[in-house]
Amino acid sequence: MCTTAWIGKILLIIGGLDLGLIGIGMLVGSSSWNVLHMVLGFSSVLEAVIYILIGLAAIMKVFGCCKCHKCVGGDTGNAAGTEARM
Repeated sequence: MCTTAWIGKILLIIGGLDLGLIGIGMLVGSSSWNVLHMVLGFSSVLEAVIYILIGLAAIMKVFGCCKCHKCVGGDTGNAAGTEARM
């Protein structure tokens, strides 16, 4: 997995957990459980940028935009896999 795909995966996990906590907070009737806002509430611009990056990561995952040799070829990074392809 390349760095772009790895970052995208982390962003999707963060976004999914954040939305899940928001939903739980709505169900229990408490105040917002928006973790990104709790952590980045001092900067609404930074919070917006993180949400945009999460959205872009979701689009990349849906359309499979990462076409690098590691993601397409399934490069595991080990020497045995490299020798087998040669």
